[in-house]
Amino acid sequence: MQPGLLAFSAFAPILLAAVLLIGFRWPASRAMPLVYLVSAVIALYVWDMSFNRVIASTVQGLMITLSLLWIIFGAILLLNTLKHSGGITAIRAGFTTLSPDRRIQAIIIAWLFGCFIEGASGFGTPAAIAAPLLVAIGFPAMAAVMLGMLVQSTPVSFGAVGTPIIVGINSGLDTTTLTAQLIERGSNWDIYLQQITSSVAITHAIVGTVMPLIMVLMLTRFFGKEKSWKAGFEVLPFAIFAAFAFTLPYVATAILLGPEFPSLLGGLIGLGIVTTAARAKFFTPKTTWDFADAKEWPAEWLGSVEIKLDKLATRPMGTLRAWFPYILVGILLVLSRVFPDIGSALKSVTVGFKNILGETGINASIEPLYLPGGILIIVVLATYFLHGMRGRELGAAVKESSGVILQAGFVLLFTVPMVRILINSGVNASELPSMPIAMARYVADNVGAIYPLIAPSIGALGAFLAGSNTVSNMMFSQFQYGVASTLGISSAMIVAIQAVGAAAGNMVAIHNVVAASATVGLLGREGTTLRKTIWPTLYYVLFTGLVGMIAIYVMGVTDPLVGA
Repeated sequence: MQPGLLAFSAFAPILLAAVLLIGFRWPASRAMPLVYLVSAVIALYVWDMSFNRVIASTVQGLMITLSLLWIIFGAILLLNTLKHSGGITAIRAGFTTLSPDRRIQAIIIAWLFGCFIEGASGFGTPAAIAAPLLVAIGFPAMAAVMLGMLVQSTPVSFGAVGTPIIVGINSGLDTTTLTAQLIERGSNWDIYLQQITSSVAITHAIVGTVMPLIMVLMLTRFFGKEKSWKAGFEVLPFAIFAAFAFTLPYVATAILLGPEFPSLLGGLIGLGIVTTAARAKFFTPKTTWDFADAKEWPAEWLGSVEIKLDKLATRPMGTLRAWFPYILVGILLVLSRVFPDIGSALKSVTVGFKNILGETGINASIEPLYLPGGILIIVVLATYFLHGMRGRELGAAVKESSGVILQAGFVLLFTVPMVRILINSGVNASELPSMPIAMARYVADNVGAIYPLIAPSIGALGAFLAGSNTVSNMMFSQFQYGVASTLGISSAMIVAIQAVGAAAGNMVAIHNVVAASATVGLLGREGTTLRKTIWPTLYYVLFTGLVGMIAIYVMGVTDPLVGA
């Protein structure tokens, strides 16, 4: 088969997903089962994969899905537990007294608190929490949703305690083959993954440091009385200060501790620094900026949901007590990752399969206690006692969280197995390269050395389609690795900018816009939000591509697999 036709066949499932989701506006729950079936048919009849291998890949995908859903469930359950205990209300109330300036409020709540929530929960949660909070303290619903979407950029690659890296890249790459190649070159998988993690954090820090300023500029330009950029630039010193308060500990944490903690600890440390600075009026502008009177707002700015903080609390609670569950998550995660004995004890509980359906070489396992989901569940149980909750409150939190999992789980039950079929297609009767490698070779042959400029856009496309950085990394990491290998450049760097681009794609992910809009009663106006967030997304992927080009061709960044 001609390389172009082979590459098109490999790309067909992804193209079909794009056509159904964007062109025909099908819901993912309807589109992804069909995409999975098309992937299986192509694997069986074009790639000549054995039926057993297709089924084994599907089972492997289902096991990965369980791992992913376990993390999502723990993250959402902790959030809902705090909602019912009164913790979230106390956290929200603490923000309203910091500054009357709406620009400062936007930076602290949307950027720093949003980054922290992304690190702890991920999966679109920051917008769903930040948007109603902003509305509650006087922001237009449209502005609140826009700000909630823009924060889903820099912290997303390490969201939900590192899930896009831990699950997305680990599951998206052929780790068995790569581990063998790395060992041959005197390295190992942990070193390689850490190089990716560090590159992701450094790239985000370079590109994302202006995001708080962009957020404020868009706020003042689109929602201010005078529609002015100037009012946004007045907060430049504070915005850059707030950016560095997050990105510096974020990078240090990624390099020293790995992918679980950068957004979580970066957000927590940044919050402490910047809220203290705001109270002391450090770097804050001399003038106070506010919206026009609410009576003058256009109808399209307004949502249908009225949100009042004083109606949300179920019991009085101090700020430290409200924050303690999230602090405890960070402590337990650090202990389990830094101290081998604790990590080994948690890993001792494992459920898995080797050589699924015979000698396929396809393995799958889940470590429920060691995964962040297990630690989050432990913290939920601790919160029940620490916050003096009633049984019915915890029961309501479990019920709400289970509903979210059922919705997300159905789509992932088809999406992740589809990705694993693509990745495992390299073992076949026709001796063809795997589908991602077939696509990679064709792209490398036709694009060449400028590919690093394009790689982040592919990651963003995946997040736009799937609504998830994690799923985008699953879909495209092996493809990105293949292009890098074919071009003889650093695959670690290319996979890293794939992850960064996928994070940026969350700013335009339809799933996230819908979720955020729903919290403030703004459903039906998602297109208006997307027309605003597309510009920061384009900035992010373009500059990430430039960083990749400079890193590879100017600075000579390499990795153990270059030339493999």
